[in-house]
Amino acid sequence: MNARDPEVWIVDDDASVRRVLARALEHDGIQAREFEAPAALREALAGEASPSVLVSDLRMPGESGLQLLEYVRAEHPDVPVIVMTAYADLDNSVAALTGGAFELLPKPFDIDEAVDLVRRALADATPGPRDAGGQDAAGEGPSLIGSAPTMKALFRVIGRLAGSDLSVLLIGESGSGKERIARALHETSRRADQPFVALNVAAIPGDLLESELFGHEKGAFSGADEARAGYFEHAAGGTLFLDEIGDMPAALQTRLLRVLAEGDFHRLGGRTTMRADVRLIAATNQDLARAVAEGRFREDLYHRLNVVELEVPPLRGRREDIPLLLGHYLSEAAREMNTEPKRMTDEALDHLVAHAWPGNVRELVNLCRRVTALVPGPDIRAEDLPRLSTGQPDDRDWTEALRAWARDRLATGSTAQPDGLMAEAVEQLERCLIEEALKATGGRRAEAARLLGIGRNTLSRKT
Repeated sequence: MNARDPEVWIVDDDASVRRVLARALEHDGIQAREFEAPAALREALAGEASPSVLVSDLRMPGESGLQLLEYVRAEHPDVPVIVMTAYADLDNSVAALTGGAFELLPKPFDIDEAVDLVRRALADATPGPRDAGGQDAAGEGPSLIGSAPTMKALFRVIGRLAGSDLSVLLIGESGSGKERIARALHETSRRADQPFVALNVAAIPGDLLESELFGHEKGAFSGADEARAGYFEHAAGGTLFLDEIGDMPAALQTRLLRVLAEGDFHRLGGRTTMRADVRLIAATNQDLARAVAEGRFREDLYHRLNVVELEVPPLRGRREDIPLLLGHYLSEAAREMNTEPKRMTDEALDHLVAHAWPGNVRELVNLCRRVTALVPGPDIRAEDLPRLSTGQPDDRDWTEALRAWARDRLATGSTAQPDGLMAEAVEQLERCLIEEALKATGGRRAEAARLLGIGRNTLSRKT
């Protein structure tokens, strides 16, 4: 085999998956060879030239994809390995990516995206082994729960960032789990054995926040009866997580920017220079880009924090994860109260899946504690649940809002579209539907197009 004749080997115990992917690659001019088990692939590797790219399932009888990945990385380090999985939890994502996988391919996959990924692997430079830093691929990783496409994508990014000290900005609604994501980023980094320190900026009065962050010397201000270390010192060598960063006062934004730029600081009222050896992860439920445009947040600090931006989806945006989360937190609540875990009836589960969850995962955790403490017997029925809202407006809600919008435009004779009011309304409707479909599918265009009932090319043309 030579560079002009690439061949992709596919190992999966599911014959239909192998066949579909192999046919798609061959249709694209790429030779493919199928293996039903890792043992057969190992035998082929021992007696023949290695493939250009290996695509392996994660869970297979006898030997896992992670074990096969370890073998291939050791014996054939020049072969990029793509790991397929229907179980894209955080632990597997981190283990595969820190173990040297080129990329994860979640099942079910879009065939065009799978072929594109293989082509990227073929074109990519020879990958070297990756160093996970603070996390052994075989060790225990942080626990995050989710099988929705948005969560699978988030897990892959966290895995990609393992071992990195890059600043991360987490965007998401209150209660959506931003601190859990921050902890996962810390626990998969080189700093995992050092402190993780979290501070909610909005919870500290502005005049005290500087002292909380940087510490103070005795006598620095009225009431400072003794010297005290700040959060930067407590987090030394580890990770400092600043939640609700958008609420930071302007003067303190300036000082934080200086510390991040220069890498050192001093306590309030002190002269001793201290090293700011922390990885900074920030989070907000605000639109910081808008805050920058409105002059409420420093643009240079925004860019310093926003090296990598991760959007944490609200719970209503990943409803398929609700049964998993309920099972986990009902068990956790039972352990806290030293009792047996309760079970949700199908009717109760249907109510909870349809609920709007304005408080996101935090609301779900509290509900699990409440029903565990108050509901008699092992089963939780629909009538045992507090009054819930689906958060889904009926047809009249949104059509009445549309009518009000149209009346306003017609009364003023204003429209942003030269083609008139109808064109403006259709354009905005299409944009909303496409953006929400892409969010719901984690950016998977083919799946979003299917949900919208349009062709993939049409969706691409409109984005």
